[in-house]
Amino acid sequence: MNQYTEIIRKWATDTRRAGQLPDADGVGEVGLNSAQIGRRLAVRFMLKVDVDRIADARYEVFGCGFSMATCAVAADMAIGYALDEVQKIDAKRLDSVLDGLPPERDYCANLAVEALHAAALSAQRGNRKVEASLPEEGGHGPRLSKEHPVYAKLINSPCPVAISDEDRHLFACLLSVALEDSSAPEKALGLDGIELTSLLAHYFPDIDRSILNQNSSLEAEQPAERNDDVFSILLSHLPEEPDRDKLQTSVWLAYILAARAALPGHLWVAMGLTERPQLTAAIRRHLPSLANANHHNMRWKRYLYKQVCELNGGVMCKSPNCGVCSDYALCFVEEL
Repeated sequence: MNQYTEIIRKWATDTRRAGQLPDADGVGEVGLNSAQIGRRLAVRFMLKVDVDRIADARYEVFGCGFSMATCAVAADMAIGYALDEVQKIDAKRLDSVLDGLPPERDYCANLAVEALHAAALSAQRGNRKVEASLPEEGGHGPRLSKEHPVYAKLINSPCPVAISDEDRHLFACLLSVALEDSSAPEKALGLDGIELTSLLAHYFPDIDRSILNQNSSLEAEQPAERNDDVFSILLSHLPEEPDRDKLQTSVWLAYILAARAALPGHLWVAMGLTERPQLTAAIRRHLPSLANANHHNMRWKRYLYKQVCELNGGVMCKSPNCGVCSDYALCFVEEL
């Protein structure tokens, strides 16, 4: 199911209150302090106040279409509120207006209301900018190390002919991190059981399939719902590859990227990789046209959801030129 419902698309493309507000009486931010910038989504709210009531509200959001929608709702809802009553606007109210966000996108509503509350507090304090904070998301550093028992067992097994060390590392990381999730490992990777068995046999033929049943005693949970638009974009970049084995790896990677992109945090971390550049390298090997399309080296999850947003008629950023944007680091990262 496409997670961008009609009402969410409507609010995500509603730009009436998007942009800057000159001479704002209150400014609140989330995700823009020196320790956070570039690590997570971010929102800035600006308020104009008339006799302790909000007369105008503007926002700048650096995030996905869900973040844009929640900020648009929060700004529209805030007009007319007394500053000391803004706390009544909470994530549940935004979620209700949007007829329900996907569970894994609830943090977008929290981001919007925290920035709005911070702006109201700023106005009460005489226009001293307030930086609010949310609990730190997981996923800013590697989830696995090379000492992980499953990774070590996989990577130390005999390597088949014509299989690269880079791909062995990629799929050893993916299989290991899938076992850390509460859902069945094949579901965690967006595959079915037959595909997962085939992947294991292709890259680690000496490893018994039972290694992937280590968490079978756990009560299986549904994995985060894959965004079908992200999946379609990835499939559109499958190469015209006459080598069946190489094409199969590209297909596996497309399925896995779509599944892991539905999780919070950085995509390379959700993939179980040990360094960010390993993700770009894997995409360049197996989905080369996708790597070429992201020629400015935008962060991969942000790039994919930006394509989804544009596909659905939205605009993720108001800056006409990335190179002059003061928040460039939110979207791009230097990979050495």
